[in-house]
Amino acid sequence: MKRKTWTKRLTGLFLSVAVFATAMGGTVSKVEAAPAASQANLQLEAKSAILVEASTGRVLYSKDPDVALPVASMSKIMSEYLVQEAVKQKKISWDDVVPVSEYAFYIAKISDSSGVYLNLGESFTVKQLSEAMTVVSANDATVLLAEKIAGSEAAFVEMMNKKAVELGMKNTMFVTSTGLPANELGPYSVKTDQVENLMSARDSAILARALIRDFPEALEVSKKPNFTFRTGTPQEWSKKSYNWMLPGLISHYPGVDGLKTGHTLAAGYCFTGTAVRDNMRLISVVMNTDSNTKRFAETRKLFDYGFSNFKLTKQMDKNVPVKGFEIAPVKNGVEVTVPAVTGSEVNMITKIGTDAKFTPIVTFQDLTAPITQGQVVGKIVLKEEGVKDTDYLQPDDVTKAGVDVVAGQAVEEASWIRLFFRSIIEFFSNLFSSGTGN
Repeated sequence: MKRKTWTKRLTGLFLSVAVFATAMGGTVSKVEAAPAASQANLQLEAKSAILVEASTGRVLYSKDPDVALPVASMSKIMSEYLVQEAVKQKKISWDDVVPVSEYAFYIAKISDSSGVYLNLGESFTVKQLSEAMTVVSANDATVLLAEKIAGSEAAFVEMMNKKAVELGMKNTMFVTSTGLPANELGPYSVKTDQVENLMSARDSAILARALIRDFPEALEVSKKPNFTFRTGTPQEWSKKSYNWMLPGLISHYPGVDGLKTGHTLAAGYCFTGTAVRDNMRLISVVMNTDSNTKRFAETRKLFDYGFSNFKLTKQMDKNVPVKGFEIAPVKNGVEVTVPAVTGSEVNMITKIGTDAKFTPIVTFQDLTAPITQGQVVGKIVLKEEGVKDTDYLQPDDVTKAGVDVVAGQAVEEASWIRLFFRSIIEFFSNLFSSGTGN
């Protein structure tokens, strides 16, 4: 009886230890995985949202970021992008004078529509119209710019959708240049099953980031808290920006310099914002909040979280070799390799209070002499331990987050005689090494 009793006790003890070990193993596993998967509970009162660090594309917070929702006037970020692009490509000029069209005049008369009240017989420059679109979300100025660039709003909308695909926006479809519902344009209404412009929070962040990256001068306009139209005339007209987080306005947040609000009955109150602090730029999107002030209060939560918990940290200096990747092979050179160094500082976003670990990954180009000092010879990417590719705004942000690796010195092209004798030496070297191996 005693032997049976002790056997049962030992069996129970072993089972308890096994269960305890399993539980502990599971607990450890969850703790290790938490940094990549967990995010703050901000109790955000928005249907969809995202917070992104601009330079790396790292997503710091998200809430249903890939749901396509009505986006209202945040659509104008794309219209602004296409205006900037048309100027850069010299298709139009900022000084081009545009007469008010019948369509723009009609849009100016729609009740509850943001605008600068364009009148037939008036003309304004592309720059004036673009600033009206950007600062006070002028719908009449937007459709006039669309007609100027593409000939018609319909053709401009095609350009908008094409550019969305080029930028990698996968949950976006535009039907108007302004964000106004397509069935509320009177005689200019569009017959379509989709009456609202649709865009996901992620796509809006992608678009905002592209505008800031490709046309940083756009921020010089979006940061204006006030706008004056028809300056110096009896019809001079002033209005505050709809972005109340700008300096001097009621929801001011330090560092905010853009970007675009939006509101329709279907979209609710939306806002794509951007702010910079300590050289770190954040981009936020909140969609379908329930009031004008709520969209800024929820954006404040995102910015407070981002700036309080994350920072850009320098991981490598400029002009330093990368351990394990100090040289790059060179064909047809006096030297067969070239020293490789970082072309600029390597900065990564890290969570404050954590010890982030990075593994350098260097990819060299196929190099042929001559090589000049400072010439780009490859790229370095720092891969953070525990961070997945899905933690970034777009799939290729992981590789694009890297910086160039450059040649630390010049390598001249070798003469044919040097290359000839080198090939003979390599031939016999390979011959003897293969013979020794056998």
